[in-house]
Amino acid sequence: MRLTVPLTVKHVVLGCLGVGALASAGCAESGVPTNPSSSLTSSAASTAFPRSGHFYITKNCDHYQGVAGQFCTITSSTLAEIEVDTRIIYVSDLNYPVLDTDIILDPPGPGNNKAFGRCTLSLLTNRGECALTGGTGKFSHIWLSAKVTKLGKSGEGNDWAWEGTYTFKPRD
Repeated sequence: MRLTVPLTVKHVVLGCLGVGALASAGCAESGVPTNPSSSLTSSAASTAFPRSGHFYITKNCDHYQGVAGQFCTITSSTLAEIEVDTRIIYVSDLNYPVLDTDIILDPPGPGNNKAFGRCTLSLLTNRGECALTGGTGKFSHIWLSAKVTKLGKSGEGNDWAWEGTYTFKPRD
């Protein structure tokens, strides 16, 4: 016995297949994966991680006396992920007149959010550099480079600034 399919059903099936093919081709050209095994193109990857730019942070170091484990506290930040009251913990002791140490950024609040990096600073010139090269939680893909300068006159206060660039793009 032969089964006949009405012409209108054939048109609906063919129409659906055609629309699916067009949608798939449109997505493939836009860099959006059409199946789970597809990988993102470089243009789609850059849109997936658009967070990068310039930042300016100030910190107060009244709690830092040059001993490992002590910290400075962020007092202002143009970078939302590094919020006010984040602690910059210094891993090594100060070897006067140079601070050369690993650092840990520890923001307030719950969660496993830590950034890791390194700072080198001359206390003779009150200038230096800091870099963050990754972390956990919201800092998983952070790459940050900062110039460090003392605020105010030399010898006065414990306020410093970080200024530089950042990205949250994963690296190879």
